Amino acid sequence: MAGQYHNVGLNGEAEVAIVGYGPVGATLANLLGQSGISTLVLEREEAAYHLPRAVHFDDEVMRVFDTIGLAEAIEQTVHISPGMRFIDAAGRCLLEWPRPKKRTPQGWHASYRFHQPDLERILRQGLTRFPSVSVRTRIEALAIDERAGGMTIRCENLRTGHLERIRARYVVGCDGARSFIRRKIGETPDDMGFNERWLVVDVLLNRPKPQLGDFSIQYCNPARSATYVCGTGNRRRWEIALHDGEDNAEIVARPWRLGRLLLAGDAAHQTPPFLGQGMCAGIRDVANLAWKLARVVRRKDDDALLDSYETERAPHVREYIALAVQLGGLINTKAMQAALPDGCRLGDPAMMESIKPQLGPGLAAGWTGLPRQVAPQPVLSNGRRLDARVGYAPALLVRPDVRLPSDEAARLAEREVVVVRDPAPALQEWLADLGVIAVAVRPDRYLLGAARDVSELVALAREI
Repeated sequence: MAGQYHNVGLNGEAEVAIVGYGPVGATLANLLGQSGISTLVLEREEAAYHLPRAVHFDDEVMRVFDTIGLAEAIEQTVHISPGMRFIDAAGRCLLEWPRPKKRTPQGWHASYRFHQPDLERILRQGLTRFPSVSVRTRIEALAIDERAGGMTIRCENLRTGHLERIRARYVVGCDGARSFIRRKIGETPDDMGFNERWLVVDVLLNRPKPQLGDFSIQYCNPARSATYVCGTGNRRRWEIALHDGEDNAEIVARPWRLGRLLLAGDAAHQTPPFLGQGMCAGIRDVANLAWKLARVVRRKDDDALLDSYETERAPHVREYIALAVQLGGLINTKAMQAALPDGCRLGDPAMMESIKPQLGPGLAAGWTGLPRQVAPQPVLSNGRRLDARVGYAPALLVRPDVRLPSDEAARLAEREVVVVRDPAPALQEWLADLGVIAVAVRPDRYLLGAARDVSELVALAREI
């Protein structure tokens, strides 16, 4: 996948330029390619980094991978995690945090372990499906200037040494913790208070070691904390706390947008490892951003739609970071429980569902009394999951006995909103439990709003 492919962007123009080609940038490119948006990915390195960094993602992230049509390929390379154990300095199990063996309401398993080079290979291969996407490696962004109607990126071609200019309407920085795009936006990030360094040791076993076990283990030793992770195949990882006083503060950038420049992933936030939410947060970023960029580029919405990206995502990721910081410093069960939100019990298999943050203030329609969380994905009456029916589009899930006026139904079809009236018990029970006759779901699978009666349904349909 090195070099260039496809014919978009080779003339130096695209609707969206993505700086950075890690998992977050590659996922964003797949989402935009799926929407037919002219996209150019710029990457300094020749190929993907050959060693693992992130090792975990969750059900919501797998749902995004399914949205871009790559979950089946990725599923062949991952390992389902059974959960985590917390061990004290004397080797006693403080508590066990199992992950459910069955699929979650998202339609996937709660926790997957993966080998990052395998994931990146699949994400990059996925881009070859889209003629609207081009990738250029060995290109380094040096400067960005805003001109009428778009941005000009001044780059160095590291193969030839020549300077180039690339035009794009929007530029998204997915270029990691040392983000060039974040420096261009020019704001000082917020320190969230995690100031520890960890040594990461990845090994390949040359013979089976079943005594190591399949559970991840957090060693809660005040003298030196450590973590063990059973990876895919014969891969194993140990993370060991270091105490040399150096400061690696975890940060959240502010703002995430400056005009036509946007940040995603580690460029916008860096997350402690204890919940395994670092890459997950970046994938959630681009799932939120991609459909909004597509609507703006296709002139279906005003540019102001992009303002909701940071207002929704920043509070969400801050909650995850705050919880990860708390868990990282805990050494006994009393402190562990004290750090969790009210009503949440560590060790409960449903813990991650109970602590999943809501989106911050942003888009809303109809009755907005429901939590701003990701919608579940029930199996429909034809045996397929909801996302397979909806695709990468907004959806209106309606009770089968409820009918919209014909003009409203036609308006929804014109706006490419998928209307689902399915008698599947799981879907109907969910609507009944919410006390609504319909819900609107965004392309990133988060709830937009709901309706409790027909009049609210008509209002909801007009706002989607």
